[in-house]
Amino acid sequence: MNFSDVLKALNQASAFELYRMRAAINRVLDEPRWLQAIQARLHIGQTIEYFDYQTNALRHGKIIEMRRKQADILDLNDGKRWLLPYVAINLDGQDVQIREQQTHGLGRNEVAIGDVIGFIDRNQQQRIGQVIRLNDKTVTLLCEQQRWRVSYAFLHRVVDGDSVEHNIIAIEDGYASR
Repeated sequence: MNFSDVLKALNQASAFELYRMRAAINRVLDEPRWLQAIQARLHIGQTIEYFDYQTNALRHGKIIEMRRKQADILDLNDGKRWLLPYVAINLDGQDVQIREQQTHGLGRNEVAIGDVIGFIDRNQQQRIGQVIRLNDKTVTLLCEQQRWRVSYAFLHRVVDGDSVEHNIIAIEDGYASR
């Protein structure tokens, strides 16, 4: 499914149309056939991936208990327990990144809490920081112990040169060596 096209269409809709769409999607997701199909592939103690909409990222967890519409999950990153709807579990390893097609910057759905991203500040200085909060129009970054709120349009991906530096491939006489 091309989520960029879906998001573009949704941006054209009114608030009422979006609310109506959400109600229809929730009704479809609550159908017993979806829940039963997911539950049949799960068991207590199973390690799973699930989508956390608040951080816009996949997380890893372990199933502690299976209830009628939700699973009790132990998050393997922070040790917290969560009740999650079964539909939040990523059984098939789906790519959760939504790549919005923009001419510059990053889209709201392309950034997750914990990502390291950069921007150019008002003094034309390159700043690099870790995402600590996602807002509707801005992202909050922690850059060198200082918090910055930056519009998504000004953000860019950062490639860590140090980690790439140690894995250089040299091509000599048509052969690659490390």
